[in-house]
Amino acid sequence: MTVASGPVELDIDLDRSSPVPLYHQLAVALERAIGDGRLRAGDRLENELAMTTRLGLARPTARQAIQELVRKGLLVRKRGVGTQVVAAPPIRRDVKFSSLHDDLASSGHEPSTELLERAEGTPAELGVDELVEVDEPLTYLRRLRRVDGEPLAIMSNYLPARFRLEDDDLRERGLYATLRAQGVGFAIAHQTIGARLVTTEEAGLLGETEPAACVTMQRLVYDDTGRLVELGRHIYRASQYSVQTSLVI
Repeated sequence: MTVASGPVELDIDLDRSSPVPLYHQLAVALERAIGDGRLRAGDRLENELAMTTRLGLARPTARQAIQELVRKGLLVRKRGVGTQVVAAPPIRRDVKFSSLHDDLASSGHEPSTELLERAEGTPAELGVDELVEVDEPLTYLRRLRRVDGEPLAIMSNYLPARFRLEDDDLRERGLYATLRAQGVGFAIAHQTIGARLVTTEEAGLLGETEPAACVTMQRLVYDDTGRLVELGRHIYRASQYSVQTSLVI
C-alpha cells in the first residue's frame, strides 16, 4: 500500500433536511468516492477534526461514518498514519439469486475462471445422493474464480447431464447465463451460508495462509417444472468476501 502525499479532501454535499442520518450520508459519499476512483488504495483521509470543521459536523458523526467503512473493509486506521483506503476492498454481495461472474462484471471487476475438474456419474458415485434425488447422471464441475487476477472462490457444481456445458462457456461466462441460453427457467433456490476453515489444498488454490477462514454457500436450484437445475457448493475467501442484506425496520 502506498501512502498519498497528503490527506485527500472531498467535496461532499450533505442534506440536513433528509431523514437519512448524516453519518450514513457521509459513509455513502466516501464509499462512492472509493468506488469511482476519487479515493484510491493508499489514499489518506483528512483527520476527523479537519473533516468535521470543513463539513460542519460533530466529530462523533464523522467517527461513526468512518467506522462503518472500516467494518466493511474499505478503510483501515493506522497509528501514526491516519485513516487509509485499503489496497483491495473485499467483494460484497447482496443475498439474492445471481451469478458471481455477472455480479463481479456488473460492479466493474474483471472475473476469470479456471476449470479445475470435470466428471460425470450418478449422485451416489459423486457423493451427493443424500442431497440430490434424480435418476439421471450428473455433471460435476470444480472451478476457481478469480477477480481482477486474484483468487476469490472455489465453486463445485453438480448439474443434470442433459445440459450442454462447454469448457469455453464455463471459463468465459457465468453458469446461469449458459443455462438460460438453453431455455432454463429458474423458479426457486434454497441457499445456506456458513463458515469454516479452509483445507491445505483449498488454501493453496485461494492464496491463503493457514489457518484461514472461508465463507461457505450451498444452493439447490430448481426450474419452473420442479426439476433440479443445480447443486452448488462454493467457498469464498473470508478475507476478501462478505454477504450483505438489507432489513426493513
